[in-house]
Amino acid sequence: MNNSTIVAANGAEVKKKRKFFSRWDAPLAGYLFIAPWLIGFFGLTAYPMFLSLYYSLTDYTLLEPIKWIGLRNYTRIFTDDPRFTQSVKVTFQYVLASVPLKLIAALLVATLLNKAMKGISFYRTAVYFPSLIGGSIAVSILWRNIFGVDGIFNEILSIFGIVGKGWITNPGSALWTLILLTVWQFGSAMVIFLAGLKQIPNDLYEASSVDGANKVLQFFKITLPMLSPIIYFNLIMGVINSFQMFTSAFVITNGGPMNSTYVYALYLYERAFSRYELGYASALAWIMLVMIVIVAAIIAGTSKYWVFYETDTGGKKRK
Repeated sequence: MNNSTIVAANGAEVKKKRKFFSRWDAPLAGYLFIAPWLIGFFGLTAYPMFLSLYYSLTDYTLLEPIKWIGLRNYTRIFTDDPRFTQSVKVTFQYVLASVPLKLIAALLVATLLNKAMKGISFYRTAVYFPSLIGGSIAVSILWRNIFGVDGIFNEILSIFGIVGKGWITNPGSALWTLILLTVWQFGSAMVIFLAGLKQIPNDLYEASSVDGANKVLQFFKITLPMLSPIIYFNLIMGVINSFQMFTSAFVITNGGPMNSTYVYALYLYERAFSRYELGYASALAWIMLVMIVIVAAIIAGTSKYWVFYETDTGGKKRK
């Protein structure tokens, strides 16, 4: 091999390397395009998160200088805070009831609206609309009036000879009024389910019909398995949102009666903005984050047993 061949080979290799790394030669344009996201992420997400982590290790009350106390806030929370235990209990009750009911309602309505009929777009929009306004203060006030002693719900019950009660002021039913409000806001999950239903090939239903499968069997043997990735996504998002529920509990019941609706986010708000214990509230916020991560990890760990993808082979579990 002569020198010219060696030089040509080296030149080709250098050219190939330059071509591979050319995307990094002038990254300024790319950084300029993603600058709004970077500013938002570091300024509005990352920096506040790490600042709250620092505050959780301090005695910070806005009225006095910040004092470093280490893990003392976390120790107080787990050993000497009965309201923390109560709020966690109520929050898990709320999550365990609201998330499955919301998913079931969204899936059933999506199945009903997955048809080609006149005016179907209007019905889909009408069903989705509560998700846009459901988290507003106005809707929470309206919900409080609906389930009050003189509310329209009791008036409807009186037509059938049933004597109503103060559903919001009763400890046994107050939390269920908040759960019902959450289930009513199933529109977003319904739209995602509807998109998933449209991706299921009709050939599967036609072949199963030939084999004698009815609608119920098709739903459990075809629809649910094919929708399992979407169910998984909606489940994760529902759990995250439910843990952070605040507006309806604050406006409708304010944690009452008898702390039956005293959810975790409401307790965190009270510590931060009523007692001005911002360090303590920051510790509560990080505990909430850890709880959400643990629950999401459990769901993700079990997903290999019930979530099926197109790449899965029949009869084999994913590893």
